[in-house]
Amino acid sequence: MGVFIAISVILIWALHLAYMLTSVEFSVSNPWMYIHIILQAWLYTGLFITAHDAMHGGVSKNKKLNKILGTIATFLFAGMSYKKLIKNHGLHHKNPASEKDPDFYVKSQNFFVWWGVFMWRYVTVIQLVIMAVAYNIFIHVLGLGELKVIIYWALPAILGTLQLFYFGVYWPHRKPHEENMEPHRARTMKRNHLWALISCYFFGYHWEHHDKQHVPWWKLHTTKPKN
Repeated sequence: MGVFIAISVILIWALHLAYMLTSVEFSVSNPWMYIHIILQAWLYTGLFITAHDAMHGGVSKNKKLNKILGTIATFLFAGMSYKKLIKNHGLHHKNPASEKDPDFYVKSQNFFVWWGVFMWRYVTVIQLVIMAVAYNIFIHVLGLGELKVIIYWALPAILGTLQLFYFGVYWPHRKPHEENMEPHRARTMKRNHLWALISCYFFGYHWEHHDKQHVPWWKLHTTKPKN
């Protein structure tokens, strides 16, 4: 089931992106354009969540298959390095919301400052080259308009990054760290499965994720709540 869901998320993301680039009218007066952008941002979030599950071995019991699907998902998300992500994510779970946590910023709790530092820590030269090559393929090989590629391809990725950062890093781990967040220094949202799915693939149940790291996103709502 995990492999089926992971492949489904990847395929739906790809098919919807192709549909947007070829069939959705690019016009500020087209309300469907905005709906598709929001949906594609949510699908971008799903790509990363799929890679995240792979990091925890939650996609398949086969380690090689986990790595393959995780690598594909992170590459499609933004040309990211799965190897670097899995290393840093391991440190995040080992030392959540501390100086040793590469996802945590101890000097400021400001959302945009923290997000900027977070992005800076993960962006690599190779990633930028990959994204530049992809951009030029869209423009010069496939003959798509520059603004259309930016709005339909790049913008949803940025929105997905903001969604992931808010629900997966900033909100659950920001200070003050209260007693009920221990031992993971993580908050969790009140049980509302529909909102939890829409907001970030149940990732708002964040204390539960830290407590049961092997549980994939689509089963996270079945875990025992913190409170």
